[in-house]
Amino acid sequence: MTSCKPVDTLIFTSKVTILPDPLFSNSTQFRQIVGALQYLFFTRPDICLVVNRVCQFMHAPTDSHWGAVKRILRYLRGTTTYGLHITCSSSFALHGFIDADWAGITDDHKSMGGYLAFFGQTLVSWKSRK
Repeated sequence: MTSCKPVDTLIFTSKVTILPDPLFSNSTQFRQIVGALQYLFFTRPDICLVVNRVCQFMHAPTDSHWGAVKRILRYLRGTTTYGLHITCSSSFALHGFIDADWAGITDDHKSMGGYLAFFGQTLVSWKSRK
């Protein structure tokens, strides 16, 4: 996927769902790539939610789940400068952001929520949970 067409938006997590699609033919490749993406989201919290979503289908990935993984890889190709950056700042301001999606996942009707905490311009804490 090093020569893939990059994109600048991720797939909606509601699109990664249980569908009556055929099973993906190479489930080992799916598990290896998704496992590597789990390590990557330590420095790329922007992909945390969608990687978590595709991880829920590692036992029986379908062709549409593989399409979601390829979309994540295309997003990473287009956003190589994104990530956590520690910068020197004269500001000692603490900023927090929070968001929630109540029962937004149609497969199990669970809620998602998360927060970000910045000290100056540096992200110091974040959490996302179902």
